[in-house]
Amino acid sequence: MFKRALLVICCVASAHAAPSNNAADDIERYLSDRGVLAQMAQLRDTVGDKASELVVNAMGFLGVPYRRGGTNADTGFDCSGFVRSMFEQSVGLVLPRRARDQAAATEKIDRKDLEPGDLVFFNTMRQKFSHVGIYVGDNKFIHAPKPGQQVRVEDMRQAYWERRFTGARRVAGAEKNDASNN
Repeated sequence: MFKRALLVICCVASAHAAPSNNAADDIERYLSDRGVLAQMAQLRDTVGDKASELVVNAMGFLGVPYRRGGTNADTGFDCSGFVRSMFEQSVGLVLPRRARDQAAATEKIDRKDLEPGDLVFFNTMRQKFSHVGIYVGDNKFIHAPKPGQQVRVEDMRQAYWERRFTGARRVAGAEKNDASNN
């Protein structure tokens, strides 16, 4: 049931980003191949409404192209524009525009304490916080990677990301448990 609901949400949210007639099949295959569908079922049971909504909303933008300085799905996203847009749409919080400013405005946490909806930062341009993504669980994060690429989910354990990981942050106001939302 949750799988179908997630698929519908993803298809509706990403219809503009995936013009092929088989967009729903492509999205479901992509999410299934990467184990994201199974993770989403687990997320539903382990995280609160806000974090879950944030991650589900972000998944709806898989395939949107990267665009430097981009802040919306119509024209494309860069990494910090994607994160900022997801938090504003899903949680109602407006984060700073640049990755390093997002890091400065959020609470530092240990990598072992990461929960879905937290931010993960990487050094991709010889700067400590030059790239940002949203943690989705199971060592995976969603992000807008670079020019010529699209919003996608990747594993933080891949050598490239492992070497460049510079920190994890939690956004105040994006509570992870249902008790804080009542």
